[in-house]
Amino acid sequence: MSTILENIYIFYILLFLIAFLYASVGHGGASGYLAIMAIFSFSPDIMKPSALLLNLFVSLTSFIQFYRGKHFIWKIFWPLALASVPFAFLGGLINFNGALYKTILGILLLIPAARFLFFPNPQITSIHKTSILLSLLIGASIGFLSGLIGIGGGILLSPVLLLLHWTNQKQTAAISALFIFVNSVSGLAGQLSKGIHFNPEMFLFCGLAFAGGLAGAYLGALQFKQTILKNILAIVLLMAAIKLIKI
Repeated sequence: MSTILENIYIFYILLFLIAFLYASVGHGGASGYLAIMAIFSFSPDIMKPSALLLNLFVSLTSFIQFYRGKHFIWKIFWPLALASVPFAFLGGLINFNGALYKTILGILLLIPAARFLFFPNPQITSIHKTSILLSLLIGASIGFLSGLIGIGGGILLSPVLLLLHWTNQKQTAAISALFIFVNSVSGLAGQLSKGIHFNPEMFLFCGLAFAGGLAGAYLGALQFKQTILKNILAIVLLMAAIKLIKI
């Protein structure tokens, strides 16, 4: 009994830390929540809707903080969201077997792990002009994958925005945060239409994620340095990815 309690307390601590860290860079944290839920052997039926619900609290909190810092750019956001929202809903309608879901998730978790380990603070020296057509394509692709797996898509969108030199780090965080929120709402709506069940402890999960997200978003907007936490999170993501891919 004591071992079970210790494990659940470790889960709570990790949940808070992941919300804190992801919010500090404008993310909702779904990939992190899915990672620790995989490590603690949650079932895919709980993992997918739970991660999206937690995303709502953290991403909105993060967006408000970065928006107040005047980092949000509407003209870059709207074509991404216009395409992503309907495709996130479609992705949320699709359910596939647990083994395939875990394998795909494990592969996707390698993306944020690599980013936190090897590209923690990319330097953007010049900003390039955006393309509406390319934005629509990016939004649709990431949106569908987001609804399908149960993530908000920010962990996929952020490196794309930075790679294309469309935004700097703070602008990327602001855009990604709202992108995650609208995709999470849409993906969750798709799952609700199919019938889903939440863990009874979800209220506690949301409270911890909200608290961590609030602190992380506030400190992230103040240039808070979190290199050690990023390395720890990267290790957690790698552990989860290896476990999922082996399954």
